[in-house]
Amino acid sequence: MSKRFCALATLAVLLMGATTGWCGEDGAGLHIRSFLPVNPISRAERASGVAALLENTGLSDAAVAARLVLPEGLRLADGEAECVLTVPNAADVELVWQVEAARAGSYDIALELRREGQDPLTASLRMDFLPPLAQRTLPYIPEPEPAHSELLVGAHHCPLWEADKPEMWAQLLIHPERTPALGFYAGENPEVADWETTWAVEHGIDFFIYCWYRTSQGGPVETRFSAAIHDALFKSRYADKMRFTIMWENQARGKAGVAGEADLMNNLLPFWLENYFTHPSYLKVDNKPVLFIYRPEFLIDDLGSVENVVRAFDLMRQACRDAGFDGLYLLGEYRGLDPKHLEQMKSLGLDYTFAYCWYVPDNPTPEVAIQTQMDYIRKTQELGILPQVVTVSQAWSGWRDEGTIWKIPPREYEDLLRQASDFVATLPRNELGSRMLLLDNWNEWGEGHYIAPYREYGFGYVDAVRNVLCDAPEPHTDLIPEDIGMGPYDTAYKEYQTRARELQRRVSKQVFKSGAPEEGMLAWWAFDEALEESVALDYSGHRLGGMLGDASRAPGIDGNALVCDGGAVTVPARPLLSLETAMSVECWVKTGLAGQQNTWFLNRVFSGGTWTGYRMGVLDGKPCFEIPMAPWSHHLKAEVDLPTGRWVHLAGTFDGQTLRIYVDGEPQGLMERSGPIRPNTFPLVLGNFSAGHDAHFTGLLDEVKLYARALTAEEVRERYQRLAAQAAQ
Repeated sequence: MSKRFCALATLAVLLMGATTGWCGEDGAGLHIRSFLPVNPISRAERASGVAALLENTGLSDAAVAARLVLPEGLRLADGEAECVLTVPNAADVELVWQVEAARAGSYDIALELRREGQDPLTASLRMDFLPPLAQRTLPYIPEPEPAHSELLVGAHHCPLWEADKPEMWAQLLIHPERTPALGFYAGENPEVADWETTWAVEHGIDFFIYCWYRTSQGGPVETRFSAAIHDALFKSRYADKMRFTIMWENQARGKAGVAGEADLMNNLLPFWLENYFTHPSYLKVDNKPVLFIYRPEFLIDDLGSVENVVRAFDLMRQACRDAGFDGLYLLGEYRGLDPKHLEQMKSLGLDYTFAYCWYVPDNPTPEVAIQTQMDYIRKTQELGILPQVVTVSQAWSGWRDEGTIWKIPPREYEDLLRQASDFVATLPRNELGSRMLLLDNWNEWGEGHYIAPYREYGFGYVDAVRNVLCDAPEPHTDLIPEDIGMGPYDTAYKEYQTRARELQRRVSKQVFKSGAPEEGMLAWWAFDEALEESVALDYSGHRLGGMLGDASRAPGIDGNALVCDGGAVTVPARPLLSLETAMSVECWVKTGLAGQQNTWFLNRVFSGGTWTGYRMGVLDGKPCFEIPMAPWSHHLKAEVDLPTGRWVHLAGTFDGQTLRIYVDGEPQGLMERSGPIRPNTFPLVLGNFSAGHDAHFTGLLDEVKLYARALTAEEVRERYQRLAAQAAQ
């Protein structure tokens, strides 16, 4: 057993709440922040790491005894299952054990922490092990051995995972079971493309549909999130082993579409022809390139009319014929059953409709998710308006677990594939839909739909595709990079974690300001650091500092203030922030913009938890304080507009029964709200709804204080008068 400081879960520390924890009378607050396998995927008969991240958010060191509890069939490869250690205050410690499974399968592992005078803390994980395979070192990934299907099988491909955008992986810190077999990889690496090609073609997937984004319109084509194609796929060794196509992501109005017919025909289409359509691996059917369009109806505005879209599509097809093709297949995305929408798509001159994913409401069971999708598919056909190319979806969660959340496990996914392939066989043989089946999605890890090899089910989904759609022999061997001495592919992400850990150390610095701590004070963000400083410390001494994101400082009512113009300070999630029975927040703001609508300068209410937390901002031009009980409920607006052109003191209090709001020390509204504040594991954002959000307060924010009790009216008035008098001197 080894012990060392950990950068593994730094962003989890920043974005997640604790799994479980103690808050001791001695000032120590110890939590099990994460308990996970070290490797994305493990193999039987091979040592594999299990890591526990222990975090102490308290004000004193914490001594603890830790024990790993293993089930039958799993053993320690070395070291001891138990240890005694001390976790320093405002620090985290990682414990790593090496375990080994006797055979392939799933094993439940437990962690138990004991501390004198406290009940035990426990955490558990399920760890899956692939069948055993001897490790060897090879010069490169073996050449793929394709598995053949009678259908042309494609998978939507999400290209968001680039080395310089590590924040895109944030949702996987909440859902570590989604960790890809390649780790938090950099998608521009050609080896990543070759692993994906190998895994895809060996399981019967013939092509990827890359989401394709234009940066701006009206001039020469510039792209974003294109490294997966240009840097990875095009430079990969096995680029000729698999085909690809693109889905034009034209939903960003004014940026991702076209500025007119000339832009389409002189800039966009020539770019596609040169870079994609004429590429040997681009998907052509009947000697026609296949182009998917995400929002074809947006082209009506871009080009001026339905008739102009029809003309543009005809010009595109002719340009492809002039380039030596027999035309161009155009497919438009739609995931509904509105006949008017399908009629509109038909009127544009599209050849087929397809769904990027299927929406299934109400957190369905796998059986319902399968049935609902098949109902969509059958009813689309029954409408008989526009031919379809069938898509099947594996899961959905949204980027923040908003709305409906569901997943179809691999065994049930096989049933969906059988039903879909049987349906495709009934389609007219002259239609593209009778020859093609689309899978949603290969690697949309953030939104929660993916079939690429990953931690929870290993190769389960791609094996399901191979089992149902291919005539390839079984069993077969699925390689992971560790098997042949290759990888890792997450170096850039780990470097980012190291930087984030150092930032976390700075954020957690214990500092005090004169007058702190007051009774019940949990945090005090004064923004009095140097103008160039990237952290905003907590001057109450509770170490609840935050990180500046695209934000700056300016002179405030006392020292510096936070400039609110779209940036924000993000305070990492901590148990202390989840107040339950009572709370108060006070601050000073200054703005020259009257009538602000739905702008926020303190927020802990986000999608996926809109019935939890608390926030303060401006609604209908008036100061507003909210502690919801139902989604977005209980907005208490002040009876007066927010004054402009001067510093204004605002306070919101809650005593378990009543919300109150104060402006410049005077009560300006109350609302009955009986019951506790519902906790969450979100960060606290200062200066905005969230970093970079449009719903940001415009002005200055200073001297933000958070209390674990309801301030009295006299206390609010005294706090206003104290600083107002000081500022007037």
